[in-house]
Amino acid sequence: MSSTANLSHFKNAKRIVVKIGSSLLVDPERGVLHRKWLGSLADDLETLRQRGQEIIIVSSGAISLGRRYLGFTSGDLRLEEKQAAAAAGMVRLAHAYQECFSHHDISVAQILLTLDDSENRRRYLNARSTLMTLLKLGALPLINENDSVATDEIRFGDNDRLAARVATMISADILVLLSDIDGLYTADPSHDKSATLVPEVHEITPQIEAMAGSAASLDSRGGMVTKLAAAKQCMSAGSALVITKGEVEHPLRALENGANSTWFFPQGNPQTARKRWISGSLQPVGSIIVDDGALKALSRGRSLLPAGVADIIGNFQRGDAVTVTSTNGKEIGRGLCAYSSDDARRIMGHKTSEIEKLLGYRGRDEMIHRDDLVIT
Repeated sequence: MSSTANLSHFKNAKRIVVKIGSSLLVDPERGVLHRKWLGSLADDLETLRQRGQEIIIVSSGAISLGRRYLGFTSGDLRLEEKQAAAAAGMVRLAHAYQECFSHHDISVAQILLTLDDSENRRRYLNARSTLMTLLKLGALPLINENDSVATDEIRFGDNDRLAARVATMISADILVLLSDIDGLYTADPSHDKSATLVPEVHEITPQIEAMAGSAASLDSRGGMVTKLAAAKQCMSAGSALVITKGEVEHPLRALENGANSTWFFPQGNPQTARKRWISGSLQPVGSIIVDDGALKALSRGRSLLPAGVADIIGNFQRGDAVTVTSTNGKEIGRGLCAYSSDDARRIMGHKTSEIEKLLGYRGRDEMIHRDDLVIT
């Protein structure tokens, strides 16, 4: 793919996650925020938002800001000291983002995540729902690892991987890693002067992994190794990933103008990858039987509404995979149900306007949203 095509891919992306490292945000010596740089990033993001693109930020920097604020000396901190620094730094970091982005009338909403949040099914769904709601409202989600409570056992360990989890969670088209290096090189350019930039990667082979200095694994930490691990995760979920240098002002504008970068391209897109995951990787734990009217609506690409549900079979929780069958027992699809089996039984056959009265809370209008449904 040419650089022109890469630029087109970036401009046409509907949803973009931008990961920002600590060194870009915070002066490591003085522990102060690079406000001018952050202001230039805010300008870039406003340009993207004005052309209809949805943006999510995954930001480091809380510990770096908080340690100086609390008076910690230089050097490694103990876990509890890092957690204390993160608690103090998160307040300052979120405030700085809100100040910089308020010039563009952008509302910033902070979300703190741990690895467990992305692996526990219910918390994963809650996080995804919160993110999607914020995007729908036009707010800018600001995400960081919850360093104030996370332990070594539940930490992502590197925000490259956290960003990849977020990108897959919300089916992002592109994850941008703003880094201190402008991409993947054939060897370490600081040691090998003959090393050249790799502009595109379509498959992460052992040869590609070797370029990072060692094989990428989920147990590795830091540098290009974790970036390849993030790329693997994104590509498997149908999302592209790009590494580019973030130290310049207006880093996203520079990327669009042809700055050095390495693009990692998946075989499909987030939507097809998600559908493939629903249809082939999840074991259904229940069934939803639909009437003829719902069958016709589903065949036209519509979502499944409670009014079209004739019966619920089995016991399941919100977000579980279920089969969708006709009244004669034929499977017509598989999907993720937005309600538990108990709640689904209460609202089946009813209009969406009656859901709140029946359940005591306002849930989703759809029993299964079309994005979570695969017609088989």
